[in-house]
Amino acid sequence: MHCNYFKTRNSQAIDMKIGYNNKLIPSFLSTKFLGLTINSTLSWRMHVDHLTTTISTPCNVIRSIKPLISHETLLLIYHFLFHTVRSYGIIFLANSCHSIQIFQTHKRVIRIIMGCGTRESCRILLKKLKILPLTSQYLLSLLIFVVNYTDKFFINSEIHNINTRQNSNFHLTSANLDIYQKVAYCSGSKVFNSLPFNVKKFSNNPRSFKTAVKQFLCMNYFYSLDKYYNNNSK
Repeated sequence: MHCNYFKTRNSQAIDMKIGYNNKLIPSFLSTKFLGLTINSTLSWRMHVDHLTTTISTPCNVIRSIKPLISHETLLLIYHFLFHTVRSYGIIFLANSCHSIQIFQTHKRVIRIIMGCGTRESCRILLKKLKILPLTSQYLLSLLIFVVNYTDKFFINSEIHNINTRQNSNFHLTSANLDIYQKVAYCSGSKVFNSLPFNVKKFSNNPRSFKTAVKQFLCMNYFYSLDKYYNNNSK
C-alpha cells in the first residue's frame, strides 16, 4: 500500500504523512492505476516514456516480418500490437506536451509498413491506410466519451436564461490552471462545441455519431488541436 499526492508544477513540496492502523503509508511521486502511470503533477511524462518504449517493440517486429507476410496481414499485426496499445488512455495522454514522442513513433511504424523513407509525408501515407493520426484519434476517443456521458455535462441554457447562439452548447468551466483545462471533462466540452452542426446533430445516437465523427476526421486528418479549432471556426 502506498499513497500519492498531487500538486502543481511550481508549488512547494509538502511533507505529508499519512498512516493507517498505526503504520506510516509511504508516499511516491508516481503510481500505477488501471495501466496508467500517474505522476504527482499529472504531466503524463512518465507514462508517455513507458508507452514509447512499449510501442517501439512492435516497430521492430513489423520491420522484421514485413518481407515475409502480405500487406493485409501486416496491417492486422499493426492494429493488434501497436494501435490498441497506443489508443489506451489516449483521452488523457494526447493532450500532454510529451505526446509528441508517441506521434513520432507512430509515424515511424507507418513508414515501415509502407516501405518509405524518413522524408516521406506521413499525412499521405495515413490517408492511404485509412489510419487516423494521434490528434484525430484523440478527438474521436474524446468525442465518444462525451456522447456516452452527456448526463455529466451541463448545457449553457441550464446555467443561464440568455438566448444566445451558444445556448445549446456545453458549458465551458472557467479555470486558471492549464492542467485543469486539459482534463477530459473540460477539453471534451470545448472539442464537442467546435464540431460542425452536421456532425453534432447525431449526438443523440452514439453509433451514428461515431460514424459521422470518423467520416469528418477522415476528411481532415488533423495533426494538431489548433488546426481542428481553426478549421471549425471558419
